[in-house]
Amino acid sequence: MTTTNTSHRIRYEVCVDSAAGARVAQDAGAHRVELCSALFVGGVTPSAGLIEATVAAAPAIGVHVLIRPRGGDFIYDDDEIRIMVRDIETAAALGAHGTVIGALTAEGDIDTPTVRRMLTAAGGLSVTFHRAFDMARDQFAALKEVVALGVHRVLTSGGESTALEGAPRLAELIRAADNRVVIMPGGGINARNTQRILRITGAQELHFSAGTTVDSPALHRNPRPAMGGSLRNDEYRRRVTDRSAVDGILAAARAARELE
Repeated sequence: MTTTNTSHRIRYEVCVDSAAGARVAQDAGAHRVELCSALFVGGVTPSAGLIEATVAAAPAIGVHVLIRPRGGDFIYDDDEIRIMVRDIETAAALGAHGTVIGALTAEGDIDTPTVRRMLTAAGGLSVTFHRAFDMARDQFAALKEVVALGVHRVLTSGGESTALEGAPRLAELIRAADNRVVIMPGGGINARNTQRILRITGAQELHFSAGTTVDSPALHRNPRPAMGGSLRNDEYRRRVTDRSAVDGILAAARAARELE
């Protein structure tokens, strides 16, 4: 199953966890960033200070803020829902251009009342439904729900570990969406697979992290303690957004258009 309409202008969203990462994305030519913290657990809501700094650091592109109070599943209690609503209001007040939200029921359906509350809090902000969509029991039923709710785009890997693995499903979702909502592939996208994903899906937008790790500047190091649990990062390695990786993905996407 192949879709060949890649001649349209692709829009790029880079997942970042710092103001510096947003600046890299802006300078490379991305259209917006998804701002998160704790990418090791799939991302959680960034602090107010980080949102404010990122909006200031990358004024030429959109800053969309992930709203997720914790890692783990997407089934939220009343306290967590109140937290998410307040975080959306805070992000809007700090100048964010969009929010990235999602919630499911225990049965794997879209939690419509919770999503509706978050949409109300978002007001005029652009709203993306995040990869909770990949955990829905029926993605096509979920698509109907988010369209009816008025979400602007859906970030998804097509229900698979990566967008390349889920590309056939992504193509089906894009056709089913019929321009009522943007289906934005994300998950494991890099310079090597970008062209193939675009050719199969015909997607109009791409989401990727383009991250790498760099060594800490710390001169004194104590290798014994760690700040996390048994599953943890190296305390002396830091994640950063890699300009060369962003450039590589954008170049691959441009090449895909030129091949049409």
